[in-house]
Amino acid sequence: MAQHLEGDWLELATVGGSIIRVLKSAHPRARRLRLTITTKGARVTYPNGTHPAQVNAFLRSHADWLEQKLDELNLIVKPLPPLRVGYPCNFPLRGELAELDWAEGAYPKIEPHATGLTLVIPRPHTRALPIARGLLASHLEALIRRDVSRWLASYVPQLGLAPTSLRIRPMKSLWGSLDTRDRINLDLALALAPPVALRYVLVHELCHLKVRNHSPRFWAQVENLFPDWREQRDWLRQHGAILKSELDRLIDDVAD
Repeated sequence: MAQHLEGDWLELATVGGSIIRVLKSAHPRARRLRLTITTKGARVTYPNGTHPAQVNAFLRSHADWLEQKLDELNLIVKPLPPLRVGYPCNFPLRGELAELDWAEGAYPKIEPHATGLTLVIPRPHTRALPIARGLLASHLEALIRRDVSRWLASYVPQLGLAPTSLRIRPMKSLWGSLDTRDRINLDLALALAPPVALRYVLVHELCHLKVRNHSPRFWAQVENLFPDWREQRDWLRQHGAILKSELDRLIDDVAD
């Protein structure tokens, strides 16, 4: 890959002749270089004063990973239509295509039905969209917590370890993480994926309670608890960008 600087962007020329644009972002609290891939593109964050040559070398060392992730984003050929009050739409829910429709009622709520969800919004509709997004975020989180609580009852005794807490939120590029206080973070977009994919991510993070890296010992632990982990990892790699984009349009103004 060849690189050259262009304002606040880096342009990466691949061996195939395509150009990848990476947004540069110096941050006063950054302690290291970090490359992030989202549905909106690539971004490299680095401490103030970092020499451009260091940024270039960092990108070269992550070239394969960067191209793989951006290839996954090519699955999205056009922006998804925005969520509009009163207009039904389809979206993925637990791995199935679901219908989202609207109704009026005395108070805001979500009514699940056989083919999807109904958003019940009271009049006047002045804040209908933020209310609808909040309802959707809460409903998706509840779905994840319901599954996770059931699975933890099985996996914790097998591991002999348990997370201190569970946080569910939109995550830009990751599906899950385990922090230094043994708290598990899960991406809210996993509610849109098949439950078995969510289960893989949970097992992945639980196994980090025993092994904090991705060594062969770690993957052996994952294999022991969840033998089909490769299939679910590959499924998320193939469909993950679409799921994150779907979540963006459903709950965009409540995502952090």
